[in-house]
Amino acid sequence: MQKRRKQIGTILLATVVVLFTASLVVYPEQGFQAGIAGLKVFWDVVFPSLLPFFILSDLLLGLGVVNALGVFLEPLMRPLFSVPGVGAFALSMGLAAGYPMDAVITAKFRRAGQCSRVEGERMLAFTNTADPLFMFGAVAVGMFRSPGLGVLLAVAHYISAFVVGVTFKLYGRKEERYERPQRQRRRDSGSLLRRAYREMMTARKQDGRPLGRLLGDAVNDSIKTLLMIGGFIMFFAVLLRVMAQVGLMGVIAVPFAALFQMLHMNTSLVSPFISGLFEIDIGSAATALTSAPMIERVSVVSAIIAWSGLSVHAQVASVLTNTDIRLRPYIAARVYQAIVAGVATFFLYRAGLGTGRAAVPNAVATLAPLSASAGAHWSMAVTELATWAACLASALCLSLLIHFIQKGRLSFFYSRSS
Repeated sequence: MQKRRKQIGTILLATVVVLFTASLVVYPEQGFQAGIAGLKVFWDVVFPSLLPFFILSDLLLGLGVVNALGVFLEPLMRPLFSVPGVGAFALSMGLAAGYPMDAVITAKFRRAGQCSRVEGERMLAFTNTADPLFMFGAVAVGMFRSPGLGVLLAVAHYISAFVVGVTFKLYGRKEERYERPQRQRRRDSGSLLRRAYREMMTARKQDGRPLGRLLGDAVNDSIKTLLMIGGFIMFFAVLLRVMAQVGLMGVIAVPFAALFQMLHMNTSLVSPFISGLFEIDIGSAATALTSAPMIERVSVVSAIIAWSGLSVHAQVASVLTNTDIRLRPYIAARVYQAIVAGVATFFLYRAGLGTGRAAVPNAVATLAPLSASAGAHWSMAVTELATWAACLASALCLSLLIHFIQKGRLSFFYSRSS
């Protein structure tokens, strides 16, 4: 039966690819224009904003710094989300750099044995977040021309991510007893500082690459991953344009139109919502331009951001190829977060959040149109790096506070053996 399903799936996929190829032959100009637009988004926004994070993450992993941070962050991440302390590093990277940074980091953790398969799937479920610059700058200021909506979108987005993380704490409990990551095989003892130092030295020794090679590998691997991401962005941009040209979007819209009518929502949101299912930027921009009430538009955009789009899902799937982390829990988490984010946005907007003209940082306002200028690129990279540092420092302080409370003293230089 399973073999039969695989055969049917292969036939269907081959048919879709053949039809898509034929559509490109029929509409070459539209496909070319969509490809150029996708390339522009990648080169102007994605490449300069993600490259520093990709290189830094490789260096921090190779030097063992992430392993040391994992020891300090364990008191926070383990009780809240049932993931190792290094999960906070993936979360902070996702918060600062956005999709699919969290998947890249999680895949590296799994390959290095720093988390089990179930823990990796839990991490991937709630660390898949949009970066603040996208929500405040691109969406709130650039698309809606309303800075106050950035606060609403960010609060709803991060609340929904937290809800998903806490919920997925219960995921995979039966499997977990059989999957113990290498880093948990021995009993931890000593102070946090001593354990962190030991973990860092062990990880550095296991890596063993000299600094020059480590840096070269970090740059090469980062550029390869980014080129793959750019290819997906261009592909889905062309796919959406071709689907619109052949009228397929109208067919897909039929069940969604019925759903929107059942929810008493404006049906003009159906087409942008479907675009958002495929690509987050295109869907969000199209939703902002509709004539629907503001509360409905911003709720749909919030759901699209939480869902993140099939383009991002394809990037995540490709990143996870060389691991045993399954994609189904990730997809389920995206559906769950989209529902929670949309509902939370609706009620928060009705409560008055985001209805005023709240101020946003000058750096965010400047980057709202996602200008292609070199200055905007530099400001964007610096702002994202500062966001990452602030998120990681906050998590570290909170984790240490929890540790001190648990131990009942204000020093972590000495502790009883656990």
